[in-house]
Amino acid sequence: MTDRKALVGIARKSILKGSKSFAAASHLFDRETRERVWLLYAWCRRCDDIVDAQDHGGALGPQDGMQERLQLVREKTALAFAGRETGEPAFDALGVVARETGLTLEMAGAVIEGFALDAADWQPHSEADLMRYCWHVAGAVGVMMAVVMGVSPDDADTLDRACDLGLAFQLANIARDIEEDDAAGRCYIPLDWMAEEDIPPGEQMKPHYRPALTRIVARMCRTAHVHQCSARIGAARLKGRQRWAILAAAGIYGEIAREVERRGDHAWDHRTVVSNVRKLGFIGKAAWAAVRPVPRSCLAAASERKMSRQDLMDLARHTRPLA
Repeated sequence: MTDRKALVGIARKSILKGSKSFAAASHLFDRETRERVWLLYAWCRRCDDIVDAQDHGGALGPQDGMQERLQLVREKTALAFAGRETGEPAFDALGVVARETGLTLEMAGAVIEGFALDAADWQPHSEADLMRYCWHVAGAVGVMMAVVMGVSPDDADTLDRACDLGLAFQLANIARDIEEDDAAGRCYIPLDWMAEEDIPPGEQMKPHYRPALTRIVARMCRTAHVHQCSARIGAARLKGRQRWAILAAAGIYGEIAREVERRGDHAWDHRTVVSNVRKLGFIGKAAWAAVRPVPRSCLAAASERKMSRQDLMDLARHTRPLA
């Protein structure tokens, strides 16, 4: 089995290639936390790439055989938690960080169910469905990241806030990537939302529906803001450098959603990115925010949250399995 130092090196390369925004924020952690975050990220990234036949995101590969690839992810993840060699550095990395922090197979299983939704060619019908998807692919990851940072699995409220940050990140990603998802034959906009705006299923990218799509995305971005504010409450409970890193990541991803909303009808003319200079600005702002109380405006926005982590877990439990 590859030794820990080598696994950390491989994981670092993975995050630098797969998520420049999160990679920038991750360097603010203390060394131990940073390495563990990288190890967990490597597993998340590799699972996504296996199921979607990608290389660190980007264009989807051939989509036939997704169920077989999903089963491979499940099997290798189980091997990692059993402490056995998996033949894949990213899964071995998961095994290392799980043994060091107390991550469980159940936590990882919640993430894998998100890949199962994609493998089932699924689209949300309602806002609750959308949030369920975001819970699996990002909220559950937020919970795992919190445990990696030392949050107790029994600290339900702080884990709720960590989940909220993942939800905010994923909503920003969905808003930004609507055109890319459409090209890949996927859509994460609730059918109910499209019906309210008189957009027929599958036609959301047609030019004459752009104003309606812009209104939908503004709604999605506002929801992301609510969950980001809720996460800000939980971040205040973390250690200093951890709080700084999380607030920096929240600022950078929050800017993606804000920029998509600002660009309106032109949001998908080209991919929304946050420049390195602006990332440095958010890192600086996060340093100041880390020593300040949670703003009242954030507390007010957080109170608008409609679904808790437990609500999402219950929803997922009652609608399982899909694959």
